[in-house]
Amino acid sequence: MQTLNGRNESIVFFSKHLLFRNFSTFQKNNFFTSIARNNGEETGLYGFELLKSPKGFQRFVDEAIKRSSELVSYVSNLPSSMEIIRAMDEISDTVCSVVDSAELCRNTHPDREFVEEATKASMRINEYLHFLNTNHSLYNAVLKAEHNGAMQTDESQKAAHSLRVDFEKGGIHLSADKLHRVNELNIDIAHLCREFSENMITDPGFVDIFPESGIPKHIQHLLKPIYRSCTSKESHSRRKHNKERGFRITTDSKMLSSVLQWVSDDEVRKQSYIQGNSSPRANIDILDKLIAARHELGQIMGHKSFADFSIHPNLASSPEVVKSFLLELSKIVRPKADQEFNAIRDFKRKKYNQPYEGLEPWDETYLTGMMKSSAYDLESSVISSYFPLSQCLEGLNAMVQSLFGATFCSIPLAPGESWHEDVLKMALHHPEEGDLGYLYLDLHSRKGKYPGCAHFAIKGGRRISATEYQLPIVALVCNFSAPPGSSTARLNHCELETLFHEFGHALHSLLSRTDYQHFSGTRVVIDLAEIPSNLFEYYAWDYRVLKTFAKHYLTGEVIPEKLVESMKDFLCSD
Repeated sequence: MQTLNGRNESIVFFSKHLLFRNFSTFQKNNFFTSIARNNGEETGLYGFELLKSPKGFQRFVDEAIKRSSELVSYVSNLPSSMEIIRAMDEISDTVCSVVDSAELCRNTHPDREFVEEATKASMRINEYLHFLNTNHSLYNAVLKAEHNGAMQTDESQKAAHSLRVDFEKGGIHLSADKLHRVNELNIDIAHLCREFSENMITDPGFVDIFPESGIPKHIQHLLKPIYRSCTSKESHSRRKHNKERGFRITTDSKMLSSVLQWVSDDEVRKQSYIQGNSSPRANIDILDKLIAARHELGQIMGHKSFADFSIHPNLASSPEVVKSFLLELSKIVRPKADQEFNAIRDFKRKKYNQPYEGLEPWDETYLTGMMKSSAYDLESSVISSYFPLSQCLEGLNAMVQSLFGATFCSIPLAPGESWHEDVLKMALHHPEEGDLGYLYLDLHSRKGKYPGCAHFAIKGGRRISATEYQLPIVALVCNFSAPPGSSTARLNHCELETLFHEFGHALHSLLSRTDYQHFSGTRVVIDLAEIPSNLFEYYAWDYRVLKTFAKHYLTGEVIPEKLVESMKDFLCSD
């Protein structure tokens, strides 16, 4: 399943089996339809009428199960035909709308009741998915469709094959006792993955730093002030009791990144790095259980390891192929990596006048930033002054228009459709073809939100009839912050690159046109899912593109080409 294609850790909780491999929404003629261009009337989250309140997720699941059960009965009685695949795709479309909506809600909604109900819905629908993935009536119908020559298009034949492979990856061909154990393991794995992810959010770890001078002033506003009693001597006979001020560093990924980049005190960086990479401790036990469960699953499925089982249907057909590729790649990049490592280490030795000083993991980001500043005159604050978020979005829009002849247009959100006041809704509009799809933008950092940057699918594109096409709907979630004293986020170049990457995913989803949502957008074999987004990153380095929108937020000066060339000479690592 490719729910997220983010640059950071993906929050994927379910196995990539049949009906939860691809997520979307219902057919246009039922009440789950997401209303893209609203008429101002009240609706629910993402345009789903049932999601007007947290408890709506319960009925969302109920109706998905009811509709899917009707379709299961329908498919079971069909003769071999393309209608089997169309109905199977609707089952996937139906059920996975719940999963998509629940995952987006869980990771972005500021209301804990919504989050809790979405979590319950996600786990409940996951259990129903295991029932679907082990339904022999569906499996036999897919076998008939694949082997009886009933498929009239290449895409339908490919869909039948893909569905059959996914069924078998769920263990449907196994004996009853083995299949029962596979189902147990898949449910256990889903729960363990969810618990692991939730622990990362609720218990990221922290480090208390005293005195406050250990933290640079320009990031102190990001941290929580703390106090401790201290005793200072005014004379040999008199003592005075004071409160000493310090800061608590919460070592989630975003805060840890800022500390490693800006804090000069290597002991503060060391403590933060170790704590940030050691928390939460509860996840050690979860990892042990997860590894054991996945290994048992792989062996029951006839593979020597979970890695072998997991990678089998992809283009890289075995762990050995992957390992061989990585070793060959390592040989190519190792000389350059050694050169960069030695340069950073030598810089550290010279800076601290310690000829035998080694390079530690918590040194790299900070020292690399200093090297950029001294050798290439690349102050991060100077670079970011050319990349206000609003201008970056305008630049992306202009580029999309140039490449595809389509334009992102802001459209109003219906009451109840949004989960936060910062969310924007865009339509990707083509002057001849009309709307191509819809995009929610949730780009600003806030407490309790998914900490990285990610692409969430809400609805996949699919053909409903000869004249109707279900338009894709996706969301981009990022965590950009405005500098102190400003209301406008300004991106460093790595954040700009990330934004371009995520827009590559969004465009992949929005521009895709497939008969079945099973193949819509990023719902391709995982080997290929990142290719469009990685290619899109190159535009963030092309001066011909940058000069169209990268302008100083105060003066309007276009970013100097010399500065861009210096950035290329010393690729960003913050």
